Amino acid sequence: MAKKKSAASASKGNNKSADTESKPAEGKLKAANVVTVRHILCEKHSKILEALDKLRQGKDFASVAMEYSEDKAKQGGSLGRMTRGSMVEPFQTEAFRLSPSTTSKPIYSDPPIKTKFGYHIVMVEKRG
Repeated sequence: MAKKKSAASASKGNNKSADTESKPAEGKLKAANVVTVRHILCEKHSKILEALDKLRQGKDFASVAMEYSEDKAKQGGSLGRMTRGSMVEPFQTEAFRLSPSTTSKPIYSDPPIKTKFGYHIVMVEKRG
């Protein structure tokens, strides 16, 4: 009897877990026309891989952006609010694919995205 209870409990727990996991995923896929985005831009692939390694080690996105990014986004890689159609591809696709996160626990593009400007690591703070 105890086995049946634990199997039933485990089954119920798994169903709840699956339901809980699917709901946030659906929310993340909602269409948005505006994102608040940050990035790290490097001309050389080797340099962007160094930045990516720092992020994988758990470093703050803004700190890594200030150290490695080669563009004018001086405020920790912040590009501010960007609308659909105002970004180059594939940067835009990646920006609208990513879930929002914080600079201390970023969700970022891995591998980096290649555009005509160089290699980007993209992170989204807000969708709207």
